[in-house]
Amino acid sequence: MLIPFSMKNYFQLLCNLKIPAAGFKNRVQRGLILQSTSNNVYQNLAIEDWIHDHMNLEGKPVLFLWRNSPSVVIGRHQNPWQECNLNLMREEGIKLARRRSGGGTVYHDMGNINLTFFTTKSKYDRMENLKLVVRALTAVQPQLDVQATKRFDLLLDGQFKISGTASKIGRTAAYHHCTLLCSTDGTVLSSLLTSPYQGIKSNATASIPSIVKNLLEKDPTLTCEVLMNAIAAEYAAYHQIDNHINLIDPTDETLFPGIHGRAKELQTWEWLYGKTPKFSISTSFNVVYEQSHLEIKVYIDIKNGRIESCNIEAPEHWLPREITDRFNLSFVGSKFCPVETTMLANIFLRTCPENHELHSKWNFLCEKLKGIM
Repeated sequence: MLIPFSMKNYFQLLCNLKIPAAGFKNRVQRGLILQSTSNNVYQNLAIEDWIHDHMNLEGKPVLFLWRNSPSVVIGRHQNPWQECNLNLMREEGIKLARRRSGGGTVYHDMGNINLTFFTTKSKYDRMENLKLVVRALTAVQPQLDVQATKRFDLLLDGQFKISGTASKIGRTAAYHHCTLLCSTDGTVLSSLLTSPYQGIKSNATASIPSIVKNLLEKDPTLTCEVLMNAIAAEYAAYHQIDNHINLIDPTDETLFPGIHGRAKELQTWEWLYGKTPKFSISTSFNVVYEQSHLEIKVYIDIKNGRIESCNIEAPEHWLPREITDRFNLSFVGSKFCPVETTMLANIFLRTCPENHELHSKWNFLCEKLKGIM
């Protein structure tokens, strides 16, 4: 059953400043089940951290249900160039998000359910949460073979991954969130989570590829709505609370003071790309010049998402060393992204002599560089 919170009671609950009104007090003593009315990944990730930072979870665990429009979500310590196809995401308008928890990269769409289990640090137990989800699934469909693994994933029929896990543990509070594949577009998932970039060397946390499957493929009655209601019912029974899914609006500043700023920060280039651990790229490509194949080598070091050093080695008879030196120097300090590369390329061309062949070679290099960004 879905019910909206009253503003007064909801604010009192989250801030834990006043005793809730009569009739509401008993319902919030042991916990809450919340569901976002938004499908915006940045808003939902912001709500997670708002609850973690502001809500008193002592004796009041929270289950948060949320779904997103198509987006790729990487872990806090991951490299987006290594984890996904950024060029394809730009073409298709797929959002990139970096969450504040660790773990691997996942694809979200409306066929994927996100579950966040909030507790105090002392009550944090990922395996217990996953067992709860398993009980909910088998309550709906007793024939399902779903098991939690030592890596805190959920496997269907012993081989298909239907859920991955990540977590954040603070000083006093913690949350464990996991996905649940119901009817996600598998083709899109596969294409977006396959990185085309070559020659990346990084100490960033790398995702472990898995064979995935939708629960809806196993049983067409296992819709997102059915599964969310089943999990909510199991959570309510386990924590001895009312089986109510309370709808929340993650854009409401009166309920979540400062939430707009949190969501905005998650969309900044500095957070999405600038938080990437230092990495390097070593690659090469061939050009045909005067009926011969020439190799051009590229070495780039990137720190905080910006080019720390750039070394492009091209045969001097194809492109004079003076030009490549200027090219390399012009990129140092710039963002490692195709938009900035295009801008710098245009600036550089305006300072070069009017030489059609030289400009063609320069544009060729820039297009190749944009292909690895």
